[in-house]
Amino acid sequence: MTAMSKAPAYLAIIDLGSNSVRLKISQIADNGTYKTETYEKQYVRLSSQMGPEKTLKEAPVKRTLTALAHFRDVIDQYSNITTLAVATAAVRQANNQKWFLKQVKAETGFNIHVISGEREAYLDYVGVNRTLDIKRGLILDTGGASMELILVDNGAAEETISLPIGSVLISQHYHLTDQIDPANLFDAVTRVDQVLAKHQWLNRIRHGEVIALGGSNRALAKVYRWQRAQTPDQVLPVHGLRMQSGEALDIMHQLLESTREERAQMRGITKDRADVIVGGLLPLMAIIRQQDIQRIRFSNSGLREGLLMKYLDHQLNLAHLRAL
Repeated sequence: MTAMSKAPAYLAIIDLGSNSVRLKISQIADNGTYKTETYEKQYVRLSSQMGPEKTLKEAPVKRTLTALAHFRDVIDQYSNITTLAVATAAVRQANNQKWFLKQVKAETGFNIHVISGEREAYLDYVGVNRTLDIKRGLILDTGGASMELILVDNGAAEETISLPIGSVLISQHYHLTDQIDPANLFDAVTRVDQVLAKHQWLNRIRHGEVIALGGSNRALAKVYRWQRAQTPDQVLPVHGLRMQSGEALDIMHQLLESTREERAQMRGITKDRADVIVGGLLPLMAIIRQQDIQRIRFSNSGLREGLLMKYLDHQLNLAHLRAL
């Protein structure tokens, strides 16, 4: 008699960020290996116009609920699937957080778990450290409403912090969405410098390497790889891509000279990213200047991969997730 084959197991990870919401479904083998089955991203701009009152607004919430309802339809096509759903800075900072989470539960059935900034930074470290060789340097994840900084020394995470400043917040507050006004840019640069100056341990990565992730930083890598490629088959993958700091500064110069429409025409930048990429790159540019960084490496792995790795290590399940 032939034994019945075991149904594949799947893990769905929903990452509700400030600018986009992503779904990654991985097929998990019995031996602990995995492969990506489905990956989707939708720009919802949840942190848009939150203002000093830190309130999630009606239009972004509606966009987010629509995207999550679609993800529910995708997930429901699978059997034997576990779902881990997390939210980061926009929901973490929102004064109407409880109301929003109840809306999500009522309309989609998802229990969204809001993770702390420090936990987000640590999971970024896990995702990067498991997929790239990093002995010493700074991991920088710039999102829509926060940025995470992780100091890595001898392969270990020595410092992990999350700061409430990101691409959407900077770009909208300082009016960097279209044609760049020098005074607005000066104000934004000054603010980013002030935020970073409070963390003296950043001096420990002087002349070192930054591993950059997050939408704006990855867009920088995509622009760079297309500018370098002579033909489409020469385009390098983003994950592990290296760039000299001078090359990053040159591309930033191009972005600052461009309008929103012109930035959207640059290969590597989507129209949904063109209005926030300048603000989103200011933290990376500030660290390059302040610490005289010579090289940048880029990572496609971060929070979602960190969650996946911890789940595979049997160090994370639904009970643990509720405590994040």
